Amino acid sequence: MKVGLFIPCYINALYPQVGVASFKLLKSLGLDVYYPQTQTCCGQPMANAGYENHAAGMAAHFDELFRDYNFIVGPSSSCVAFIRNNYARLMPDRDYDHICYAETRTYDICEFIHDMVKPSSLRSYFPHKVSIQNSCHGVRLMDLSAASELNVPYYNKLKDLLSMVRGIEIAEPERCDECCGFGGMFSIEEDAVSVKMGLDKVIRHMATGAEYIVGADSACLMHQEGIIRREHMSIKTIHIAEVLAAGL
Repeated sequence: MKVGLFIPCYINALYPQVGVASFKLLKSLGLDVYYPQTQTCCGQPMANAGYENHAAGMAAHFDELFRDYNFIVGPSSSCVAFIRNNYARLMPDRDYDHICYAETRTYDICEFIHDMVKPSSLRSYFPHKVSIQNSCHGVRLMDLSAASELNVPYYNKLKDLLSMVRGIEIAEPERCDECCGFGGMFSIEEDAVSVKMGLDKVIRHMATGAEYIVGADSACLMHQEGIIRREHMSIKTIHIAEVLAAGL
């Protein structure tokens, strides 16, 4: 199983430890993992801002760069969702048997481990209480957990994976899948609303008594981390890959 590790640009620039943890975690599961060094932004910020013509070139580069891997795995549900839902549309003139390779092979790291690797145990150790951040893209586009507006039995793939970590205590906040207010361009165009939503979310995480907010999308964690720092709150944020790789 040849895995290409996709590290989103903002993680590479701001949270490189998440990329390192992702690599260590996948290797610990016995996978053949590679990191293509000429990878760039997936194009999501440009497309969200209305510049799809710029995003199309990045999509074509990404698709070609990762073409020879069985799976493409990344620690960002929003970037992965953008690839899976938009790349074929952004590259209508591509002709690889009429298939966008990246669109059908790209997985969020939690989704990939939970659904494809299916480990029965992990070697990680993290003796802290965490509160799960269920991000919108992960819930509603990646099926990482059940959406509260649907009449379906509750499940949470992040919680399933975290439950294999020794020493951990897991909680979920009230209104567990409500948006944190980041939303990419929304946080720029509607900054006051975005900040209030984020503050409300952090307060609900803190009400669980957790030491850490843990999630699968660094963008949501980054938004809440900014609020935590500005308001001098005691809770911290951490990507789930760092928790699952702790002690490896």
